[in-house]
This record gives sequence, structure tokens and C-alpha cells, in this order.
Amino acid sequence: MIVAGVMSGTSADGIDVALVRISGDLRSLRLKLLSHEHFAYPARVREAVLAAMDANAASVADLARLNVFLGELYADAVATTMRRQRTRVDLVGCHGQTLYHQGDPVPFLGRPIATTWQTGEGSVISQRLQIPVISDFRPADMAAGGKGAPLVPLLDIAFYAHARRLRVLQNVGGIANLTLIPPGQHLGDARKVIALDTGPGNMVIDACAQKLFGKSYDRHGSFATKGKVIDAVLARTLAHPFFRRKPPKTAGREEFGREFVSQFLASCGDASKHDVMATTTALTASSIATGLKQALRMARISIPISGSGADYVVSGGGVANKTLMRMISAQVEPLGFRVLSSDILGMPSQAKEAAAFALLAYQTWNRQAGNVPTATGAKRPAVLGKISYA
Repeated sequence: MIVAGVMSGTSADGIDVALVRISGDLRSLRLKLLSHEHFAYPARVREAVLAAMDANAASVADLARLNVFLGELYADAVATTMRRQRTRVDLVGCHGQTLYHQGDPVPFLGRPIATTWQTGEGSVISQRLQIPVISDFRPADMAAGGKGAPLVPLLDIAFYAHARRLRVLQNVGGIANLTLIPPGQHLGDARKVIALDTGPGNMVIDACAQKLFGKSYDRHGSFATKGKVIDAVLARTLAHPFFRRKPPKTAGREEFGREFVSQFLASCGDASKHDVMATTTALTASSIATGLKQALRMARISIPISGSGADYVVSGGGVANKTLMRMISAQVEPLGFRVLSSDILGMPSQAKEAAAFALLAYQTWNRQAGNVPTATGAKRPAVLGKISYA
């Protein structure tokens, strides 16, 4: 069947739609990316989405309206993709826009509660398109004791696992996350797969670019490349408790949003704008390296890596930031990896997460589990998502 995967990341830059042809089951899964489209949020929509993430100021009425509004936008994006590609899809898997994610339980009305919220009404999408839609993937994993993230490892294993090579799949979206796949792992046996959020990806970089230069992001890392890293600030920031926490762990704007950015900028004092951008970019690269070393230790893989070889495959919007990619390579290559873009292995960087939710929707449609318990910390495999029938 042909499945449309729809993804809106924590950077709130827009909507990605991937059309994927999928067949088979876990033992004989076959998937082929047919096309990918990106639809940027208009400035006013992005502002509304970011405002909705402010838990202390968001209006309940606006949150309810945004849920329906984004459903309309997602339906428009899928309809446009089908028209451009002259393809009709059988199923839609929509991640939605994360407004809040709290993977660890906290006391609430006398009970420990972990929760997540992805908005964008699936019923609106299904009725507009007259196609079944699967949405709201994360709560089922959390109900099974997991943290609701990361969910991309299923695609990582299906698409990138190698019989002889160690592969680490690093996604750099608003938040950065990795999946470590030892040689010989496959969908039928993924017990040794490790996955975790490493910390901020583009989120803090984008926020600093907005505050310092009035730009929504640092195009190609041009601001950062003109500055020098403030080592003392970087060291203090890397002392944040998240980076020392043991996996499974997830991150979002709750850890690295407005308050974090304000504290980071204050710690930079009167440093030049370009030095601040260099430092926040180094924060992403260094925290990625910290998370990678943590995963290698958990997998009991010695550093530097020896043997048949290791690939470090990067995807997400961060791939376009040349300064960030240089910093990541400088941290990762001495560990024994060759650094590749996921484009080289047949999956465009920007399409990967949308393709992952196409695969997760396919799994749900066939009543198959979509989470990888070793990645999320769930007690058991779980069928993910809710179905909206046309």
C-alpha cells in the first residue's frame, strides 16, 4: 500500500509529507520512498504554534482551534502532494505538532502522571481526504511504561540495519536524537538497539538566530562560522542535568525552550553575536557527541571503534547547517566513524521522520507494534496511534 507520512517537528518550521510504498511484515518488510514535499508554515502560523507551546500563557480556546486548523493544513499538504505526484494514497500517518512532552511522571492530583500532546485533528484530515488517518502515536507507548520517544528507530532498523557494519542514525531536528544499531540487528530481533534524545538540535540555534539577528535560523551556519566558541559558557551549559541522565531519555521545549535560551544568552554576557552563535552550535555538536559516547558505552563498544567499520548517518534540517556538520564531524570521526548524510543511503534528510510515521501507520493498520522498547523504555511492544476512518 502507499502511505503518506506527515511530520511537523519541534522547530515548528512547517510540514513534511513523504509518500512511501510499503509491503510485507517484520520478517519481509519492503519500503520505498516515492516522493517528499515540504510546506513551510506561514509566519503567522509559526508564531501561533510557538505561542501554543507556552504552557503558562496559552489559551484553551486557541489550543482547541489550533487543533482543527492544523488538521486542515495537514489535509491540504497531503492533497497537494498527491496532486503533484499524481498518486492516490491508501493511508495517512500524521505525527501532529508537539505542544508538550513530559516523558517522566510527576505528581498530579495524587497520581504520578507522564503525558504528551501532539495536536492536529486526525478526523479533520480523514474527512477532508476521505482516507483513513492514524495519528497520536506516542501515548500508547507511554501507557506501556515508555517515554513516548523516540519512535523513529523502527524506520532506522528497517531501512539502515547492516549485517556487518555498526550504524548510528543521528537526526538533527529541533531536538537531536540517535539510534545505535549493532551489526546483524533486524526488525525481528532488535534487542541490542539503543536510542535516545541527545539534547538540542536546531532548537536553541534557531532561537538565538531569531533573538540576535532577527532570522528564523542560521542559514548554512553562516553566523556561527564567523565567531569563536566561548569555552567557559559551553562547559557550564553542558553541565545541565539532562546530559548526564541515563537513557532512555527524551527532551523538548520543556528542557531547551524559552527559559533555557534566556539563561544561555545571559551566561554569554556581552560576547559578540557571532561568538554566541558559534557557542550554541558547538553546544548541539558537543551534546550529540556526549550522547553518542553514552550509547557506545551502553552497547559495550570500545572507542575508537575497530573491526568491520562504523557509519554515522545524519538526517534532519541540521544537515543544511555546514558549520554544525563540521563540528559534528570533528567530534565523531575520531571515535572511528565515517560521517554520511542519509541522502547518500537513499533517504533524503528532510524526508526521514515523515517516512517513519508512514511506516508506523502501516504497522498500526496491520495491528503490529510500532515502538522499540529498548529505545523508549516501554515494558512491552505496543500498537501505536488512533484511527480516524473516512
